[in-house]
Amino acid sequence: MPAHIVSLLPSNPGGAVPAGVQPPSMSGFNNATVQPARGGLAVCVSGFVPVHASTTKNIKFNYPLPKNQSQVTETLLDSITSGSTASQQIMEGMESVNGTYDIAATLCLPANASDGAGLKGVQLLTHGIGFDRFYWDFAPGYSYVDVAAQYNYATFFYDRLGVGQSFKPDFLTVQSPLEVEIANCLATSLRQGHFSNLTFSKVVGTGHSFGSIITQAITANYPDSLDAAILTGFSANSTAMPVFLQANNFAIASHDNPYRFSTLSNGYLAASSSISNQIAFFRSPNYDPQVLSLADATKGTVTLGELFSTTAVTAPAKNWTKPVAVVNGDNDLPFCFGNCSYPTNLAQGALTMLYPATKKTGTYLAPTTGHGLNLHYTAVEAYHYIQDFLNKQGV
Repeated sequence: MPAHIVSLLPSNPGGAVPAGVQPPSMSGFNNATVQPARGGLAVCVSGFVPVHASTTKNIKFNYPLPKNQSQVTETLLDSITSGSTASQQIMEGMESVNGTYDIAATLCLPANASDGAGLKGVQLLTHGIGFDRFYWDFAPGYSYVDVAAQYNYATFFYDRLGVGQSFKPDFLTVQSPLEVEIANCLATSLRQGHFSNLTFSKVVGTGHSFGSIITQAITANYPDSLDAAILTGFSANSTAMPVFLQANNFAIASHDNPYRFSTLSNGYLAASSSISNQIAFFRSPNYDPQVLSLADATKGTVTLGELFSTTAVTAPAKNWTKPVAVVNGDNDLPFCFGNCSYPTNLAQGALTMLYPATKKTGTYLAPTTGHGLNLHYTAVEAYHYIQDFLNKQGV
């Protein structure tokens, strides 16, 4: 095991802020608490932030709440069957959604700059399917938050709508178009000083997987909202999505883990086992089995609405001229079919296809690393590449 990997912290955040370190202000957070990051290099405030968001682009689905697991499984099989029109048959145009949603979030500042002095900016971190916000601060040696703090970046990471401690609306309401609007609202709020009395002049959007899809959509629709974008676990190649979908072997979350998910409807799903998690997110021998166990124990949910609308928001960012980098595990399953270097660099291909107007680009492929980049031994090297890329671009 590499020297920088130490024994895992407990699966829940906690602990006292070190003596003499001033935690961030709780301003802008409801039911706020303060705690250190899991690796100890940042101090954080967590709580709930109300986000008012609306969209006219959610898809109207004629799909009743599933009655049982058999119906869910059949729906997912239909969606990947060659020649199937099942998805088209349940779509009935667009619908408007409007609401104020309680989003669980954490803002972390470097422990040696907890008053905000000297910060380069803030990174808005959006997690993917199968995780919650602590994908970005998973354990010592696996904390993106800690490495960003070493480079004097604040980080703001949140449970997406329907995940973790955030509000859980109807399963068909939780779709990618609405989640793009929520993420964009958070980016605007960070720039306007709504959290911890800190106004950030630079906001970087950093995503993983579905979180990268959301971040990419912001660059396409709201290019002024972000100063740079980092897309991890991402490409423009979706041919392996059916394999990824079945690898997760999604189960009704309340049936799979009633202790954690008993209050959720049958439209909320979760990966069914640690084997499912391994296939979807990991690549041996580049991970600690304890990390796989912890990932399965803390797995996040996904709604059928999200699975139905995953790529509905992806479009070329024709007006984006700012820095953007794609960072993948070289053996990413859903976006590279297990090989991001075949037949060419698929990370570079995504930049060519989706970012025609910028020359400020970068790519990095972490060796022997699966889709869950942050949970591999190679994670820290990837984190440093990202911060170095931002530094070189002056962000």
